[in-house]
Amino acid sequence: MVNLTIDNINVSVPEGTTIMDAAKMADIPIPKLCYLKDINEIAACRVCVVELEGMERLVTSCNNVVKEGMVIHTNSPKVRTARRQTVQLILSQHDCKCATCVRSGNCTLQSLANDLNIIEIPFKQRLEEFPWDKEFPLIRDSQKCIKCMRCIQVCDKIQDLHIWDVTSTGSRTTINVTGNHKISEVSCSLCGQCITHCPVGALRERDDTEKVWDAIADDKKVVVAQVAPAVRAAWGEALGLSREEATVGKIMDALKKMGIDYVFDTSFTADLTIMEEGNEFLQRFTKGELNLRPMFTSCCPGWVRFLKSQYPHLVPQLSTAKSPQQMFGSVMKSYFAESIGVKPENMFTVSIMPCVAKKGESNMELFYGEYAGHETDVVLTTRELTRMIRSAHIDPASLVDRECDPLMKEWTGAGVIFGTTGGVMEAALRSAHYLVTGRNPDPDAFKIVRNPGGQPGVVEAEIQLGDATVRAAVVSGLGNTRKLIEAIEHGEVHYDFVEVMACPGGCVGGGGQPIHDGEELARTRGENLYFLDKNAPLRFSHENPDVLRLYRNFFEKPLSHKSHMLLHTDHNAWEMPR
Repeated sequence: MVNLTIDNINVSVPEGTTIMDAAKMADIPIPKLCYLKDINEIAACRVCVVELEGMERLVTSCNNVVKEGMVIHTNSPKVRTARRQTVQLILSQHDCKCATCVRSGNCTLQSLANDLNIIEIPFKQRLEEFPWDKEFPLIRDSQKCIKCMRCIQVCDKIQDLHIWDVTSTGSRTTINVTGNHKISEVSCSLCGQCITHCPVGALRERDDTEKVWDAIADDKKVVVAQVAPAVRAAWGEALGLSREEATVGKIMDALKKMGIDYVFDTSFTADLTIMEEGNEFLQRFTKGELNLRPMFTSCCPGWVRFLKSQYPHLVPQLSTAKSPQQMFGSVMKSYFAESIGVKPENMFTVSIMPCVAKKGESNMELFYGEYAGHETDVVLTTRELTRMIRSAHIDPASLVDRECDPLMKEWTGAGVIFGTTGGVMEAALRSAHYLVTGRNPDPDAFKIVRNPGGQPGVVEAEIQLGDATVRAAVVSGLGNTRKLIEAIEHGEVHYDFVEVMACPGGCVGGGGQPIHDGEELARTRGENLYFLDKNAPLRFSHENPDVLRLYRNFFEKPLSHKSHMLLHTDHNAWEMPR
């Protein structure tokens, strides 16, 4: 152990502990901007400086380790002056129009400037101007970038895509797309992890909320909305609701109060996805099509974009089943539109997702009868949902639980756990077991594939389905995914069925979820979904009565001609990037 003094408090910490962590153990917070533990510890911002007795210069606390006998001051006059000046310099190169920034009230720089009582900037303001495609799902505002390097490190170390890089030199040093390309010219997966790890508003999703308000105001449009499983695990965080208070029923109530005509739970089409994807897997498995390479899940568009750009020869291994989002749009503009007597072109489908990549996925086209258009008209992230609730002046405390509308009202616990890593695999295995053996397994029989926190590495399992053994794997985070694919390609491992989620922890850790700087909440949110599954009255997708009715009345059976026409897709029909 190393003994030292921090702000007149005697502290004893393990050898190798940084000054910042040592101070934290003593309940002494040291402000920071660029620091992300184990990811970005480069002291780029210089905000975390402290004074060390015996040294003339201040030292950064995030990347300097403690030594025996150190006497440290974290808030001395010298430290306060330097920290204040550093933040003022950063603000001189930052667009400070906080009132029009999506991160206002949830911005580390804003909080730091307030804490330091900075009410004037003594330096001449100089803002960087860099053009950006405002139609792309991911938006970068160069005038807000503080060059903390977090986006670079997250994309390199966690997602292994290297989309961002440092460009230019000296005072012109900045962040840009690697090689000074346009964002649409590189292989961005749209995972959005750079957004959720940005301490300011330099990175955000394209805001599509006005499109929804316009559709609600259009008397010719019937507006229908779906809410993804992972959204219910996080939406209340931005509105001051506890996890017990922030139910999916209250989201439905908020949507109805906004003027949405019909509201549904994406867990319904998650169950539908399992019926299609589960049957497809069994068909391909029994035919021996997976002897060399596994079938990959296809419900995560960030993962599909990654595979198409990095390993295009493996695209045929993807399940042809559309994602739950796209299946919902297809069903809305066919079965549901016919049921309520509305033309497909007058249906406006809104998808509320924890994901930025879903905005890109919504570009997929749908052709049904005389209709040619999109399955999903607008995708909103969880953050956009909470902004709409606020703009509608809806008091979260006034919301009550409201059921989904008929025809697609029912959902199962299997559909709910789609929102966390391992959930798709577990749901598929539950129904695959029934399809093979004719009986339901224990609902928790396959919990071995769970990894709610999205810990590094691959979750592996050998599952017995009748007389056959299925080798399954679950992975989240694209850096982990690349390692897995390389192992498969080099013959080091073999699986029959692999679930991939682009974001660490799955959709609950998605790039469209509420932002909590320095906190990773995927595990907490994932455990919430497993709790809902555990207490759901139905836990098997093949027992969802509304899904079964949909097959009886419209699709006939899984993998039917109509199912293939509306619920499956050709992943080669579009090119990367998009």
